Amino acid sequence: MVDQNNNSGGGQDWVEDVKAEVTGMAKEGMHHPSTKPVLTGAAVGAVAGAVLPLVSWPIGLIAGAGFMLYNRIKK
Repeated sequence: MVDQNNNSGGGQDWVEDVKAEVTGMAKEGMHHPSTKPVLTGAAVGAVAGAVLPLVSWPIGLIAGAGFMLYNRIKK
C-alpha cells in the first residue's frame, strides 16, 4: 500500500502550488515572476482560439493561461 501523505511529486502538492502561485500573482500583480508568462500564454491562446474554427477566443485564453501556469508550477 502506498502512503499518500508521503509520496513525492504527486497528490495534492500541485494544488497547493497553484494556489500559492495564483495568490502571489494576485497580490504582486505584474511584479510577480509568473504574471508575464501566464498573460503571454493567455494572449497566444486567445489568438489561436480566434483563428481556429472550432475554438472560441475565451476557451483559447483559458487554455493558454492554464498551460503556462502548469509549466511554471511544473518547474
